[in-house]
Amino acid sequence: MTQTRYDVLAIGNAIVDVISDADDAFIAAQKLNKGGMTLIDAERAQSLYDAMGPGREISGGSAANTLAGLSRLGHKTAFIGQVSQDQLGDVFAHDIRATGIDFDVPARPGEPPTARCLILVTPDAQRTMNTFLGAAQFLPETAIDKGKIEASDWLYLEGYLWNAPESRAAMTGAIAIAKKAGRKVALTLSDAFVVDGHRDEFFALMDDGSLDLLFANDTEVRAMMQTEDTEAAVAALAARVPMLVCTHGAAGAEAHRGDEHARGGAEKVNRVVDTTGAGGLFAAGGFAGLAEGRSLEDCLTMGAVCAAEVISHYGARPEADIRKLVAERLGS
Repeated sequence: MTQTRYDVLAIGNAIVDVISDADDAFIAAQKLNKGGMTLIDAERAQSLYDAMGPGREISGGSAANTLAGLSRLGHKTAFIGQVSQDQLGDVFAHDIRATGIDFDVPARPGEPPTARCLILVTPDAQRTMNTFLGAAQFLPETAIDKGKIEASDWLYLEGYLWNAPESRAAMTGAIAIAKKAGRKVALTLSDAFVVDGHRDEFFALMDDGSLDLLFANDTEVRAMMQTEDTEAAVAALAARVPMLVCTHGAAGAEAHRGDEHARGGAEKVNRVVDTTGAGGLFAAGGFAGLAEGRSLEDCLTMGAVCAAEVISHYGARPEADIRKLVAERLGS
């Protein structure tokens, strides 16, 4: 087997987050889905942006956030995603490369513009996300770098990108390359609405051996198994994939790998500021633990430490030295 250059290569939405404070009255007036993620068109994106208060522009995207965490933890990563030739496209490319992530997909000329997620954070730290996917959903199969996938221990797929036919075809091709090269494939379900639209396709990926690891939260697990019983849903789903990691917010997380089972609690946070990026950074800690050959318990702890750091400030990328925080927490 070829020597790997990257611990994780991720394919995901290339998005710039625009984060602004808002109160519940604003959320209600704009008829937004508080605490959820809603896909919006270009016209709605512009009208909501005009109505928002002052915003902070920070590169985001679920899978890209995971790679940012992994890079901070000392791991080699690469990203495949599509931006447009515009200001936000330049912001995204600069930020991701500055984080140490290998990114060289050419920007797309013309319309639509680079994706952006307009995030309203209420005083209770809930984030209400309104996403215009723009160029991100037009990731072509030609952007899939066969050599990089073959040189990556893990291929990590962002479920959000499964909604667009062009990017779904690109991801399907990437899976085939990874499996032929003997690499491992992970998928994050991303959101219950993604599950509702592609449940059977995701089960097909599990049943044909395409997936080695599935990341989900309790809502997504229940959506997959179409039950309100979280415990039963986790058990049923864990039986269909080699490894399942399910997060439960403030209640911690659990991991299942064959006969191995582990549970971990959430880390204490003095003040939750913004929960954007919690899932992505949890995955970063988990992947880092797997890359380092750690136990499932340690993987969950590392994920919890990274998630706790990112929810203590605005933005979905780590600001503190999470490598140091993890080492202190694990006593190593």
